[in-house]
Amino acid sequence: MPKTEETVFQNDPSVAENGAPEPKTPGQSQKSKSFCLHDQCPESRPDVFSVTDLIETVNEVSKLSIAHEIVVNQDFYVEETILPPNSVEDRFAEAMYNAFWNHLKEQLLSTPPDFTCALELLKDVKETLLSLLLPWQNRLRNEIEEALDTDLLKQEAEHGALDVPHLSNYILNLMTLLCAPVRDEAIQKLEAITDPVQLLRGIFRVLGLMKMDMVNYTIQSFRPYLQEHSIQYEQAKFQELLDKQPSLLDYTTKWLTKAATDITTPCPSSPESPSSSRSVACSLPNGAGNNSEPPSPTMVLYQGYLNLLLWDPENEEFPETLLMDRTRLQEMAFQLHQLTVLASVLLVARSYSGEILFSSSEFVDRLKCITKALTEEFISRPEETMLSVSEQVSQEIHQGLKDMGLTTLSSENTASLLGQLQNITKKENCIRSIVDQRIRLFLKCCLLHGMQESLLHFPGGLILIERELAELGWKFLNLMHHNQQVFGPYYAEILKNIIHPAQAQETDVEHN
Repeated sequence: MPKTEETVFQNDPSVAENGAPEPKTPGQSQKSKSFCLHDQCPESRPDVFSVTDLIETVNEVSKLSIAHEIVVNQDFYVEETILPPNSVEDRFAEAMYNAFWNHLKEQLLSTPPDFTCALELLKDVKETLLSLLLPWQNRLRNEIEEALDTDLLKQEAEHGALDVPHLSNYILNLMTLLCAPVRDEAIQKLEAITDPVQLLRGIFRVLGLMKMDMVNYTIQSFRPYLQEHSIQYEQAKFQELLDKQPSLLDYTTKWLTKAATDITTPCPSSPESPSSSRSVACSLPNGAGNNSEPPSPTMVLYQGYLNLLLWDPENEEFPETLLMDRTRLQEMAFQLHQLTVLASVLLVARSYSGEILFSSSEFVDRLKCITKALTEEFISRPEETMLSVSEQVSQEIHQGLKDMGLTTLSSENTASLLGQLQNITKKENCIRSIVDQRIRLFLKCCLLHGMQESLLHFPGGLILIERELAELGWKFLNLMHHNQQVFGPYYAEILKNIIHPAQAQETDVEHN
């Protein structure tokens, strides 16, 4: 649905007291990157925190980051940590593990056997098994508590009656009962191990994978509830952090101030590089760049969102309200840049090969696939990349025309095609500049009018990348919409002090 001024900054003051349940921070690595507040602290922020304050802040940020990741990233899951082979970390970890298991072996083989380490392991196994149970599995919980009772096992060990193989078999049976089907094969392999130390080592490894499976199951089960309450939850958590650190919105204020400047400064008569946020503001609809009226808060915010796709990776002054999405936005910026080059290449290629060849979806898809693969390193090596692209595209066009029984390109046209493609490396290249501005225009329209209406008015010349651009548009729109819902009240307060007072009185924020 088209967004109106009244729906831009929806402030829901009724934040649930308890908020959403706080997910447990898993021990395994995650498919996400959380943000860290102390990575970007301006000079005005306190330099000294007590250890307790720092730990509390890190914990709160971790909870907020994980909850946010579960909501905005449908592919979020926990995976097993695998260290790079033969790396220092891998060799060190392997040495430590081997030392521990060798020590356990020596204890069990001593006369009489020393069960000190074995008892600690069994205690950890018991706790892990209990953590894998669902709330209603009380009978099984009681059974595990009884079978792996720490005091009883200690007494058996003191009398030399601790039966490690028997306990191992009992644990394997429980694991078979509790594990996901994907772990059945791993447990079957453990059943064939006769050495007690190797068996315990294998049990611990598979139990770790089962814990990871349980975390992922919990995430899937928890996601619908968290999505329902995510706005209130994230607002409440961020407000707690803001109460502890009042300067937490400093960079957000600078970001919105720059967006307002970009959108109100008159556009220059000479064209700018498409990498400039001013050129973006000048090319966007309803912008105030050529208007004497002050911009609306909505336009300033959306200009700010678009500026994030031009952010210098080295610039640490990233708005605090978007830190959790910085990596995601950098990936989108890369995709946008790649789409700009891809569309430019396709437009040049079509102008030389004609509509007949480009009416073949198979040929177009092949050309897109080749260009995408070759332009992965365009940013770091533009000249070398486009040299490879121009040669490959030229060959594909020549072969495509030949296969369709059409006249192939003359030597003169081939040379011109190669030159036009290699010229795309220049930022001031006319085709590249126009494509870049139209892509950004499309993304702005997505923010203003929604995805469906934007697709109905798809930018001319970009139809060859419609699928890829629509995918990017959906990701960008959904992410920014979620951010706007969470932080809209904060943006509204900041923009009151940035935009002309007369304009600020007209905003929906003032009406609440």
